[in-house]
Amino acid sequence: MTRSDTAKSRPRGGLADKRRAILTGALTVFARDGYTRASIDAIAAEAGVSTRTVYNHFTDKAELFQSVIQESANRAAEAQIAVIDRHFHKITDLEQDLIEFGIAWATPMTAEHAKHFALVRQINADAGHIPKEAIDAWQQAGPQRVRRELADRIRQLADRGLLRGDDPERTAIHLVLLVSDVEPSYSAITPTEEEITEMVTAGVRAFLHGHARDS
Repeated sequence: MTRSDTAKSRPRGGLADKRRAILTGALTVFARDGYTRASIDAIAAEAGVSTRTVYNHFTDKAELFQSVIQESANRAAEAQIAVIDRHFHKITDLEQDLIEFGIAWATPMTAEHAKHFALVRQINADAGHIPKEAIDAWQQAGPQRVRRELADRIRQLADRGLLRGDDPERTAIHLVLLVSDVEPSYSAITPTEEEITEMVTAGVRAFLHGHARDS
């Protein structure tokens, strides 16, 4: 085997590892500093790579930010869709089952997703300076995808005659807003279990008052 053949046969894990390190470091920096204040130098330092290496993988900060938020939103969406799947798999007692869903939905997600929601708070505070393409990528990978999934489950309940089915997507938004003080897990304040239960119970009852089909 020639030296050239040996080079070609080497695994390219080094490049993949560096890209992963950059994305991980960038998530930390963007979540901490926001889009405007974050610098490529700070991201490179957090990732343990050179600034040149960052630019070898990403054209500029805007492209890197879009990759970070899209990937992070996708992971968070998977976790939220898992909650929807688990609690809407079999609805037998509408109020109680929705309360259990709401408690799971409103309970802060694991530390694995904490940086994502910190990043979302930064986006909300700095939206006017963030490229529209990045905002759109985040919405499509995260909130819109989750909302469509929940709307499908609302539509199924409407088909069973349990809820009104006029506008499942709007109904899904109402449910989310009523079982959490803000969009799920975006708040920086961690409520107690008792506070979550009280908030969710009141929210579900208000939701059913407006959306439950008359028996």
